[in-house]
Amino acid sequence: MKLDFAGSANRRFVAVFAVCLLVAAAFNVPRVYAQTNLITAIQDVAKKAIPAVAHVEVTEKQEVENPMLPFADDPFFRYFFGNPKTPRNYERVITGLGSGILMDSQGHILTNSHVVRGATKIKVLLSDGREYSGDSVKVVGTDPKTDLAVIQIISKDSFPYATFGDSDKVEIGQWVVAIGQPQGLDQTVTQGIISAKHRRGIANPTSYEDFLQTDAAINPGNSGGPLLDLNGEVIGVNAAIMSRSGGFEGIGFAIPSNMALHVARQLIATGKVERAWMGISIQDLTPELARSFKLPSTRGALVASVISGSPAEKAGIRQGDVIVQYNGKDVRDAGSFRNMVGTATIDSTVPVTVVRNGAKKEIRVTLGSEKGEVQALRESVKDRYGVVVRAVNRKEARRFGLERRTGVIVTSVTPSGVFGKAGVEPGDIILQVNDEQVSSEEDFAAALGAVPSHTRIVLTVVDHRSGSTASLMLMTP
Repeated sequence: MKLDFAGSANRRFVAVFAVCLLVAAAFNVPRVYAQTNLITAIQDVAKKAIPAVAHVEVTEKQEVENPMLPFADDPFFRYFFGNPKTPRNYERVITGLGSGILMDSQGHILTNSHVVRGATKIKVLLSDGREYSGDSVKVVGTDPKTDLAVIQIISKDSFPYATFGDSDKVEIGQWVVAIGQPQGLDQTVTQGIISAKHRRGIANPTSYEDFLQTDAAINPGNSGGPLLDLNGEVIGVNAAIMSRSGGFEGIGFAIPSNMALHVARQLIATGKVERAWMGISIQDLTPELARSFKLPSTRGALVASVISGSPAEKAGIRQGDVIVQYNGKDVRDAGSFRNMVGTATIDSTVPVTVVRNGAKKEIRVTLGSEKGEVQALRESVKDRYGVVVRAVNRKEARRFGLERRTGVIVTSVTPSGVFGKAGVEPGDIILQVNDEQVSSEEDFAAALGAVPSHTRIVLTVVDHRSGSTASLMLMTP
């Protein structure tokens, strides 16, 4: 008997393929798996998306202290160089490159905040050769907490624009395409897969992060460009890489399109982003904490502290509660809960399910705004830590040799408070809280507010007397 392995294999393949199509239809699998021709898929995505990808060049002017200034009165210096007029400061021009995504025919471009923040001049180049700069390009708004920004081309021209997909439906292992201008190389297309979802704590533990991780090559210049699925829809905004060398090493991060669109629409409508606020400090559950609270897993967010007068306190949420559901959705961890609240509607009332003393309890919370958060955090920091700060001004930055106005200066400190006992004095400048840079009173309050009770904090402080920088360690009350 002669066995027809080839025919049998072909019949099996056809049968399996037919079953796959039926399953795809039954479970509403995205059309990319049923209809995409993988031979030309990336080529098709590139043709569709490249016209909506913008090349962004920025120029930033910085005023920095003249490095020769300290030697101006030195006799040795004057002996060799005479008595030249030494300007106190000089202007330094920095140029940078990035990418952007055209969102509509009116010329709104979505990009990263770090690409355009501080820019004094922006030039936009499109794939069809059109170029816009000067008064033809304006910054609509920036949101450093998500590293997103919107700029706009001011012109009567009409523009091609991208289609945005639903990033919540993205799956690990899904093919993706990145487009941008790495190292200034226009319209560079790279491909890879989604390596992971919901990556947080990559750039700033207290910011609103929910990155898609990809192995599609992303390099300097890709920032702000699109990450696309095989339907040519934007599912992410390329933002960062993890690298020891400074170049791409297989780990890139993109801001999910749903988060990006939520922020972009607010920026276009009002020029800023207003977020809802509940008024609690939260932390992830460790296996030990989960066991102590008699929880089956580490899913959820532990309430480490509740700010006095906050919406959470008024609603009845207590320290030690474990939040397991928010508005009907399961809470994975502290980061996901922070994002859920941050994208909610201010003044809306939402159900929050907590585990307290081993039993579930639903609490309805009316969310406040970030304006209330700033004031409440300010009072909380003063009461809890015994310290009051403000932003460093330009004169103080020059005096302490800071390249830009970073850090906060201590205006008052209670000697018996946590900061006073650690040796912090009025006039000292706090640059970092646990490796997180602070540049405003809000940054400082938010960084401290994110730290649970009885936890070590390391401060990077500039001594106001000597100008030297040191690290101080203290325990939160």
